[in-house]
Amino acid sequence: MTGVYFLYSATLAVLLALTLPCWLVQMLRLGKYRAGLKERFGLVPSRIRLPQDDPAARLPVAWIHAVSVGEVLAIAPLVAQLREQSFRVVVSTTTHTGQRLARDKFDAANVFYFPLDFAHCIRPYFRALSPALVILAETEFWPNFLRLAGASGAHLAIVNARISDRSFPRYLRFRGLLGRVLSPVELFLAQSEGDAERLRALGAAPERIEVSGNLKFDVAPPVESATVAQLGRQLWVSGAPIVVAGSTVEGEEDYVLAAFRMLLAKYPAASLVLAPRHRERFEDVAQLLTSRGIRFVRRSAPDAAEQDLRGVVLLLDTLGELAAIYRYADVAFVGGSLVPRGGHNILEPAFFARAIVTGPHTENFRDILACFESRKAVVRCTAENLGDTFLRLLGEADERDALGKRAQQVLLEQRGATARSVARVLELVRGGSA
Repeated sequence: MTGVYFLYSATLAVLLALTLPCWLVQMLRLGKYRAGLKERFGLVPSRIRLPQDDPAARLPVAWIHAVSVGEVLAIAPLVAQLREQSFRVVVSTTTHTGQRLARDKFDAANVFYFPLDFAHCIRPYFRALSPALVILAETEFWPNFLRLAGASGAHLAIVNARISDRSFPRYLRFRGLLGRVLSPVELFLAQSEGDAERLRALGAAPERIEVSGNLKFDVAPPVESATVAQLGRQLWVSGAPIVVAGSTVEGEEDYVLAAFRMLLAKYPAASLVLAPRHRERFEDVAQLLTSRGIRFVRRSAPDAAEQDLRGVVLLLDTLGELAAIYRYADVAFVGGSLVPRGGHNILEPAFFARAIVTGPHTENFRDILACFESRKAVVRCTAENLGDTFLRLLGEADERDALGKRAQQVLLEQRGATARSVARVLELVRGGSA
């Protein structure tokens, strides 16, 4: 296997060199990837090195890796429960948005960027942290990292494990190698039996695979800021319908805006909250609204919470507020689903018992959607009938309310994966085996 890891590292280095111009353009044009660059290349930030006289320095360390925002939110209850069990928990992320959220939730002294998958980038972190436990959230099969984590003496687990429809065929091509790459992992806690079956098909040891449920059902309700509360009062003041279109991606806004025009024809005071998924698209969406002649207010404007939002689009060009603003929706559309992007998490509007609408492309959340669909707790639509779907739900208050209540009930019934996951990783650490 030594030769295989060498070949993998060499290939990764070549790919990094070939794509370097693209990374540089992204850094210069959008500021992406610039943050944490030294950390990604193995320079351990001083903020996570605790002085020896700090009581936390004597605690066993649990290193949890969460790629981006969704994973950070999912592991938050896990972090809290491990801290209650006297672990110092440190969290790494890949994306900048995930990093910002993780620092806000877990303190910057415990958060850093995940290193590139080269041995010389990874080893400094294992030397600095000496983790007793390493946990990867969802599907992060980095060969060098898994190998070095196993060699470090840390117990290694993958929680909330899932294999997406898109990834599974690609992974199957390398089944023989992947089985060996996954061999250091002592415990796989899968979201569903389907994910467990896929892990077995990829060569993971069957006796190490268990189904614990989806951590995302255990996410705490979003905290509402004073500004969001004020915006909510402005939205509610007219009593007219409010649609929140969250996590939209390129190619979806035109469909959403066409649906909003249909609403305005019947409800002239209706409001639309439009929240693009990625911050680098905020300006593009603002220009789209301008080009379509649609009145809009930018959330980032200093006086946004004082504006009259009747018949207007509120462009949510900020991060971290969408979950709380779902509270004010009559209908919540969750994006990434009208075009083939795999969909986004529908659980946030379910917290508030809101009627949830999603498109046909929801492969990334297939098991969550299956739970909701089995209870008739979500409405599917297409890009072409999005407006008709909004109008139907807004015109049928009883159906809309019942839909939202069923969604909230599904959410409550599926909770518990965090407690099960914590119990199993603690057994792993304290018992020495899965």
